[in-house]
Amino acid sequence: MNPPRNGSRGAPRSSPRNSPRNASRDSLRNTSRDCAPYGARPLIALPQRFSATASALRHGAVVTARALSEAVLRAGGEPFMMHPGPPDEAAGRLARCDGVLLPGGGDVAPQLYDTGAETHDRVYDVDAEQDAFDLAVARHALANGLPLLAVCRGLQVVNVALGGTLRQDMGGTEGEHRHRVHHVTLAAGSVVAKAMAGGRIHGAVRPQAAAEADKVEVSCYHHQCTDRLGEGLAVTGRAADGTVEALELPRRRAWFAAVQWHPEDTAASDPAQQGLFEALVEAGRGRFS
Repeated sequence: MNPPRNGSRGAPRSSPRNSPRNASRDSLRNTSRDCAPYGARPLIALPQRFSATASALRHGAVVTARALSEAVLRAGGEPFMMHPGPPDEAAGRLARCDGVLLPGGGDVAPQLYDTGAETHDRVYDVDAEQDAFDLAVARHALANGLPLLAVCRGLQVVNVALGGTLRQDMGGTEGEHRHRVHHVTLAAGSVVAKAMAGGRIHGAVRPQAAAEADKVEVSCYHHQCTDRLGEGLAVTGRAADGTVEALELPRRRAWFAAVQWHPEDTAASDPAQQGLFEALVEAGRGRFS
């Protein structure tokens, strides 16, 4: 999950000149000529997050991580910032969309996957309205063949939507994957491996690109992880400690990938991470081609 709303993301530090913000801005500028025209951009739904505070606002806000929306734009998609609303309206609002990017955020309420469970004291930012909307979006996308990329909390929402469970905490600061960059081993032939091998930035392919990637370096910020798998899900990526880092639905025809890490953290400079967003947008483009 993402950090508490007033916390630090803990992304790898860099100099101002080579900061993620500048890299992201430059990559958008340099690839604009390679993107599809606005009218042809697949519309990618990106559910927003409730935030108690936001810079320059006097009240609570709904927010979207800039790095996520820029990764979609860079891939040739049009991000649709989707305000969380009534769950029963999610299907109608998604009817215009070509794909869904389910982002990170606070923890999912434990009672949604373990009835009667006591809430661990490290669970944070639980929001019933956010949970209900995200679950509705995930269920509609899965049931109706919308291309779907689920990131961090998004992976956990999909697992819960399909009847799976989560570990409420991975064992404190020693076991959690907060503020960590580590390697993930990917299953051969998996959707994630293929997407990450084919990523491009400024027209350049990932240096180690082959038919598919097998081991990738990822930026993580989560203290929870998958426990029991939801129906139909298969593990296609694990960290060295065995933590589930990637999930897929082998029997699903529409494009789907779920990753526990945050590909947007380094997507502006790492073609492998950008490849996930490009694969999502390309799958969305296929819906109207």
